[in-house]
Amino acid sequence: MKIIKTLKELRSYRNEVSGSVGLVPTMGALHEGHLSLVKKSFTDNNKTIVSIFVNPAQFAPHEDFDSYPRHFEDDCKQLERLNVDAVWAPSVSEMYPKDFQTAVRVSGISEVLEGEFRPHFFEGVTTIVNKLFMQVQPTRAYFGEKVFQQLQVIQKMVKDLNISVHVIGCKIIRDAEGLALSSRNAYLSDDDIQVARQLNVILKQASALVKERGIQEVELILKDAIITAGFTKVDYVTLRNAETLRPISSLQNCDDVRILVAAYLGPVRLIDNIGL
Repeated sequence: MKIIKTLKELRSYRNEVSGSVGLVPTMGALHEGHLSLVKKSFTDNNKTIVSIFVNPAQFAPHEDFDSYPRHFEDDCKQLERLNVDAVWAPSVSEMYPKDFQTAVRVSGISEVLEGEFRPHFFEGVTTIVNKLFMQVQPTRAYFGEKVFQQLQVIQKMVKDLNISVHVIGCKIIRDAEGLALSSRNAYLSDDDIQVARQLNVILKQASALVKERGIQEVELILKDAIITAGFTKVDYVTLRNAETLRPISSLQNCDDVRILVAAYLGPVRLIDNIGL
């Protein structure tokens, strides 16, 4: 497995590669969710490149950029065991050279939900993903559905900018009790983990509730249930059109509905979603 740290090295490597290339963008601290994306890329492509870069542009000043889990050597050992072809691991200065002033912004779909509570986030994501696409020039790129809105925003960016990459969303990987795997789960205590596992259980209850109650009433019931379970704050829990993420008035008006949630356990912010 080749570890690449400069654009010069990456371009040289990429020029030597033929056939289809799969890209799995990550911020490291890899878990089975990331590895499932890598395995999917193996089935679709001749070569697989994993990027590891903790992107400062998607963190607000009060967020956890400095403390975000970084386990580069362990990550590389996991990827080498899977026979990944290359790891693209640039420094911040390599990715954002001096006087960097360009950003990619997707209006509309990026301004709701996460965009309301983390207005800096998606511009940082779309800028870095666009750069990764230009640098690696993948045939396909793989993203987990756990950050469902991110997947929809990236797909919109690719469509609008005519980027020649097939963006593939992959199912959420959960532990045996249903908790969506996340690098930030490392922040949780054993007691917090037990509370966090209730999130997916509560979301599943909406499938039955929505047949009996109105959508707004269901959203209020779910919010109360999340707080009762032990979460300290709910940013949102909502039923949305899965493609546009616009609010829906009834299930009859939408064929594909997604329930999305963002909630805090102390300082740790967890997100999850399920299809209805």
